Amino acid sequence: MRVQIERTALEGVLVLTPRRFGDSRGFFAESWNRREMAAAGLALDFVQDNHSFSERAGTVRGLHAQAPPHAQAKLVRCGRGRLLDVAVDIRRGSPSFGQWVAVELSFTDGRQLLIPEGFLHGFVTREPETEILYKCTAHYAPEAEIAVRWDDPEIGIHWGIAPGEALLSGKDAAAPRLGDLATPFTWEGPR
Repeated sequence: MRVQIERTALEGVLVLTPRRFGDSRGFFAESWNRREMAAAGLALDFVQDNHSFSERAGTVRGLHAQAPPHAQAKLVRCGRGRLLDVAVDIRRGSPSFGQWVAVELSFTDGRQLLIPEGFLHGFVTREPETEILYKCTAHYAPEAEIAVRWDDPEIGIHWGIAPGEALLSGKDAAAPRLGDLATPFTWEGPR
């Protein structure tokens, strides 16, 4: 297998580390191989690739998801720089509802975070000029957007920055708390 798969504390959220083949010119890696991932039980149909650039360290984007029927699983990687990527379980009835996991992703380590449907996603950049690239299993649908405050004390994410240091969009700064979310996702039990 050309990718190492690690479980996280949240069921379904995985760290994928593709093997890099390097020489004096640089490296080559497969960031996604449908056949290999299907053999590992990860049969996902990605339909959209997104690319986000953040000029400054401390830029926070999220916490976001999309409601069904536009729910998205995401495979996130860092194309340049370094970031802390976060997933939060919002599946009603889940034993880990409201819990989060954070994984540092960087261009240097090549790790990726696989975030299934039913989880919020967000990140904070750790370096200037950081790029994040991610694949999605559904197209962007603005009418299905879900947002929760990045600094919601009910969730308690350790972002590694003080609230006054975060660079936010107006939409993210005004997002409601998790307690105000009527989540459209329901936990279906262990898989």
